[in-house]
Amino acid sequence: MFSMESMKILLGRITMVSEGDFEFTQRSVLDIFNLVFAFLFYLLLLLSYIKKNNTNRLRKNDWVSVSVASCCFLTSVSYLIGGLWDATAKTPKVNWWVLIVRPLVWVTLTISVLIERFISVKILATVWWAFCFLSISFVSIENLSNSLTILNLVGTEWAASFLLLLCALRNLKNFITRHTQSRTLSEPLLVNETLDVNTSQPEEPSFLSTLMFSWVNPLLAVGYRKPLVLEDIPCLASRDQAAVAHEKFTKAWDLLQTEKTLNNTNMVLKALAKVYFKDMVLSGLCVLLRNVLVVISPLLLYAFVDYSNSEIKDLHHGLLLVGCLIVVKVVESLSNRQFFFNARRTGMRMRSALMVKVYEKQLKLSNLGKKRHSTGEVVNYIVIDAYRMGEFPMWFHFAWSCSVQLFLSIGILFSVVGLGVLPGVVPLVLCGLLNLPFAKAMQKSQLEFMVAQDKRLRSTSEILNNMKVIKLQSWEEKFKKIAESFRETEVHWLRETQFKRAYGTVLYWMSPTLVSSVVFFGCVLLKSAPLDAATIFTILAALRTMSEPVRVLPDALSALIQVKVSFDRINSFLVDDELKDIRTERNQELENPHVFIKIQDGNFSWDSESPIPTLRNINLEVKCGQKIAVCGSVGAGKSSMLYSILGEIPKTSGTVGVSGSIAYVSQTSWIQSGTIQDNILYGKPMDRTKYEKAIKACALDKDIEAFNHGDLTEIGQRGLNMSGGQKQRIQLARAVYNDADIYLLDDPFSAVDAHTASTLFNDCVMTCLEGKTVILVTHQVEFLSSVDNILVLQDGQITQSGNYENVLMAGTRFEELVNAHKEAITGLNPSPSENKTRNKNQNLEEINNNYLSKENSEGQLMKGPPGVQLTEEEEKETGNVGWKPFLDYVVISEGSWFLSLCVLSQTGFVALQAAASYWLAFGIQIPRITTIMLICIYTLLSTISTFFVFLRSFFAALLGLKASKSFFNKFTDSIFSAPMVFFDSTPVGRILTRASSDLSVIDFDIPFSFAYVVGSAIELLAMILIMASVTWQVLIVAIFGIVATKYAQGYYQPNARELMRINGTTKAPVMNHASETSLGVATIRAFKMQDRFFKEFLKLVDTDATTFFYSNATLEWLILRIEALSNLTLYTASFLLVLIPNGFVPSGLVGLSLSYALTLTGTQVFMTRWYCSLANYIISVERIKQFMHIPPEPPAVVVNNRPPPSWPSKGRIQFEDLKLRYRPNAPLVLKGITCTFKEGTRVGIVGRTGSGKTTLITALFRLVEPDSGRILIDGLDICSIGLKDLRMNLSVIPQEPTLFRGSIRTNLDPLELHSDDEIWKALEKCQLKTTISSLPNLLESSVSDEGENWSAGQRQLFCLGRVLLRRNKILVLDEATASIDSTTDVILQRIIREEFASCTVITVAHRVPTVIDSDKVMVLSFGKMMEYDEPSTLMETDSFFSKLVAEYWSSCRRNSVETFDDVK
Repeated sequence: MFSMESMKILLGRITMVSEGDFEFTQRSVLDIFNLVFAFLFYLLLLLSYIKKNNTNRLRKNDWVSVSVASCCFLTSVSYLIGGLWDATAKTPKVNWWVLIVRPLVWVTLTISVLIERFISVKILATVWWAFCFLSISFVSIENLSNSLTILNLVGTEWAASFLLLLCALRNLKNFITRHTQSRTLSEPLLVNETLDVNTSQPEEPSFLSTLMFSWVNPLLAVGYRKPLVLEDIPCLASRDQAAVAHEKFTKAWDLLQTEKTLNNTNMVLKALAKVYFKDMVLSGLCVLLRNVLVVISPLLLYAFVDYSNSEIKDLHHGLLLVGCLIVVKVVESLSNRQFFFNARRTGMRMRSALMVKVYEKQLKLSNLGKKRHSTGEVVNYIVIDAYRMGEFPMWFHFAWSCSVQLFLSIGILFSVVGLGVLPGVVPLVLCGLLNLPFAKAMQKSQLEFMVAQDKRLRSTSEILNNMKVIKLQSWEEKFKKIAESFRETEVHWLRETQFKRAYGTVLYWMSPTLVSSVVFFGCVLLKSAPLDAATIFTILAALRTMSEPVRVLPDALSALIQVKVSFDRINSFLVDDELKDIRTERNQELENPHVFIKIQDGNFSWDSESPIPTLRNINLEVKCGQKIAVCGSVGAGKSSMLYSILGEIPKTSGTVGVSGSIAYVSQTSWIQSGTIQDNILYGKPMDRTKYEKAIKACALDKDIEAFNHGDLTEIGQRGLNMSGGQKQRIQLARAVYNDADIYLLDDPFSAVDAHTASTLFNDCVMTCLEGKTVILVTHQVEFLSSVDNILVLQDGQITQSGNYENVLMAGTRFEELVNAHKEAITGLNPSPSENKTRNKNQNLEEINNNYLSKENSEGQLMKGPPGVQLTEEEEKETGNVGWKPFLDYVVISEGSWFLSLCVLSQTGFVALQAAASYWLAFGIQIPRITTIMLICIYTLLSTISTFFVFLRSFFAALLGLKASKSFFNKFTDSIFSAPMVFFDSTPVGRILTRASSDLSVIDFDIPFSFAYVVGSAIELLAMILIMASVTWQVLIVAIFGIVATKYAQGYYQPNARELMRINGTTKAPVMNHASETSLGVATIRAFKMQDRFFKEFLKLVDTDATTFFYSNATLEWLILRIEALSNLTLYTASFLLVLIPNGFVPSGLVGLSLSYALTLTGTQVFMTRWYCSLANYIISVERIKQFMHIPPEPPAVVVNNRPPPSWPSKGRIQFEDLKLRYRPNAPLVLKGITCTFKEGTRVGIVGRTGSGKTTLITALFRLVEPDSGRILIDGLDICSIGLKDLRMNLSVIPQEPTLFRGSIRTNLDPLELHSDDEIWKALEKCQLKTTISSLPNLLESSVSDEGENWSAGQRQLFCLGRVLLRRNKILVLDEATASIDSTTDVILQRIIREEFASCTVITVAHRVPTVIDSDKVMVLSFGKMMEYDEPSTLMETDSFFSKLVAEYWSSCRRNSVETFDDVK
């Protein structure tokens, strides 16, 4: 295609030559270009024949090629005959040039269509054909507009060139298809695997179907008949799938990594450019063709006005003008639709590639990297930053094509008014330069907004994941304020961004007004063109073609700024520190084949800057089949020891060798959303025998039997409907089923009761894993005598090593641990001894029968009727909800005032613009109005209209900000006041998608979409009225067009709505999967399950992309048809103007009518596009509104019934026939418990894992309201007072110790009620003062996400510190010492006895010694109270409690005390 320079030369020539030789000059330039192309064609053809290379046939000559070639040949013959006819006339009108050159050129074009053999020749021909069409169109329209006498062959020539353009487009499609086919031949095996899932691969549509988007008709038909569901949507073609996108991106990324230079460039952008360059070029060509055709429109208008002014009208000339207009608009429409669709399709591929790449990086991220990028941030990179890529190619092309369109418009003006256009360039350049600082300011605001959003989402994610603890401690207000403070910062930067955008509209709308006024003045001063109707309305039409780029450019810049920020964030993540994968070492053959693990002189450190390593001087050799126990006090480095074998902790020196596969059970259980079976199989095929063996060995068989759905029972997010013990045993079963060589078990018995722990150790570790290499971290000293080797860790060093007898003989630390344990179990021997021996077998059998593990546990509490699982399908609206969501948006945000002002401002703008145009149309015909006066009043009216546009944007921004605040506040209030059962049954991802992407849509997209829809609707109405005022007959077609448009929209909208709703539900699983992976990445890596999780993520991304893809395709289907209907109005108006008798309508009004008619289609499409976008965006309002009306839990404070400040002064608790169920249709969980906990007593609650112990505590804190019965504290019914008054007066150490991101001080005293001195005293009592004193920042030392930089035991000690600070009369310990060693446990029990001597202490425990010194013991089973009495009394009878003690005694005495005595 000819360059911009050629265009300028051409335009220059047009204005400089006289009318007489106008045509010759133009055609001469064009003919010279064609001759050059013909020469290059024959030269390339000759070279190709000589070399015989590149001989792939693109396709056989079909009827299309033959038809086009025939047309070209006929044109050549016509020129030859016409030229000869003219040459023989008396006064020849054409030059010899025409006689020779044009027939030769058209014969060459005929040959070029038929030659199919050589690709290089075909490429040249394709370029030539496209050039041929554009240049002939340009020249023909110029000639028409100047009413020059031309050969009648123009129509034939133009038609032939148009057919050549279609051939060029067809070739282009074939090149791309061949390219993608050749690329997909080398697709990875992974792709093939993911594609197997999608059986219905969509067929490649035909060229015509692609052009018209008719390939989406089947989907539209289904969606019109019934609401769409995910299964109705066809899957993606292989080239659009995430696996292909990721593979291509990874290749480019790896290539850039190897070439990496020191300069700080964004490699993400470079890699995307490498992969998608050709796709971007194709979209670019479509948008360029469309721009050229858009700017040709003013020339057609010039020709029409000129035609209406002519004395004698040639109807053929007029009809030819209408024909040109029709073809220009049809090609413009088709190219525009293909641009939008292909740009978004490319964006979807980019989006998928980046989402998958970020996820893949997460699987490799090192601990250092995890510190820099929290789980919340990584999820943000996937669902916000990578998501933005979907629109990136479109906005990128808009940015440059808008500039090109502006310059092309100036070029057209130059051809019409000559040098008069030059002064107009000055304001245009000035406005362009002002954009630069403006764009920088926008980028800064956008970046700050993203940072603030990250902080809020990180905080929100942490709050949602730990909502149970927040509610137990009554910290909702505090954490709500934290989230709101982050949101305030976010809204500050949102306000900055939106107001800058509003100010930007003034800048962008001023430029066309200033330019037109200055051009008018230029014409007058330089006298370069007469200021008549034809000139004025051509200028206005050209400037109206500039109004679209002016309108789009601010949005394009804003979007590109957001994308730039996202690119930088993703880039910083992808180049961050990765885990040095020790798989290479893990799979190497160690020198000794019997040695599975060998560490030599190993030093390991979590913090590379810390002078003291976490583990130092580690020397370890583990042989095949050995059972190794690792013990030590809290924070000694036991878990870090396992991480050193897994390669999770950075190694600073030494060597680590691991041979064989690994199964790992983490200390904090990591469970996936899904069924119990899914969690145990963990992606492996089902082997029923092995599966049942694993379940039995891990004591899960009774639990599974108790569930309605058996092992297909669904587990909530993070296992929240399972008790701690169940989660730990599911983890253990997963490891056993995995059948690995090496087992790393991190304190797997801490969350289960003594009997279960003994069963797990004997049946699972010693029997089921016999012959396997096991490293067991444990605090249960009673099991240590059975292992082959014991490692005692202290301060990160192995202080003792050897078998039980040797380590015990060596004394010191290990002896302290054993002595502490021995003291704890002394006196547990039931009396009489004979009773124990006689009843031992019977007791164990009875207990196994009586204590069904989970029949009444909190997990089962979530059971519904058969078939209903815990986590329900995500709720979504279906069908047409009409204007309700739009009204909700305005009503909830209380923004009706701003919306009204926005509408009024837009009306004022349109009215002033129309007045300015009318003034020109009529003023030009009134002789007494001077030219200067004409221009000045036009300028004044246009300038005032710009102020109204600013007001429109300003009020839209205010409406958006009001909505952002209202929706956030109401959503947050609703979430924080929701009952606990809501969080148990709602995956965090569902809440987070609303708090992130849905809220982002309300922040940025909806306000200006409202403004655009309202604005374009008013503009469209004004246009039709103005056109009707000139030719009223237009109304007939316009009304028909609007009715047909409404029908088409009605056919499309049900699909669009459901696709958008489905898209809302396909996004949450992507988030859930990413955040689950982030939390369990160590387990995933240990099991080498990265590939499985990666493939699962690919499927989720593809499902999400499918709705995006078909949403775009159906939208383009609609707009193409709307454009066709809208163009009918334009064709009618132009046809009527041609047929109207001379002088019937003044030429000024002809110009006015057509200048509006030419932009009618653009405005209607703009309105349709934004209306459809708004209808899609408004789904976010629906989704957030769903969570704004969650039935709240009871009020925090009941004003009329507040307890006295001293309440509870005694701490007496009475349960009166307490019954509790979690949901109305669920079975009872607590079944009529009646008892009294007297003031100041210590009550122990025991029972099998999941017998309802934690549920009783849940009832005490009113996390679930009782079904019937009462709980009285000091005689006051706890259900009659506010939740805050209740929970602030109870203290609890929950089962799972929870720390929040922040400092030690904020974790111990989040409400800031205590002094430093009080905090240090509490730390001293809970054995943490020494550790924290050694830290440089003391109380300000950091706590990372989930408290990951502290061990589980230390986290539990922190929770004890909180309780010591609050000093309430009632203290609840929910298995609070499960993760600490016996020695620390003994110390803590002593501290609790001393500090809470006058308090009522309720202890839920698995370790019998923890409750044996209680004043009273309650035994629960099946949610019923089996026994409640003093321990000594219960021990003397054949009670449930005595049986529990018997088991514990038998396992402990057998394993520990007897060995200890023997050794002594």
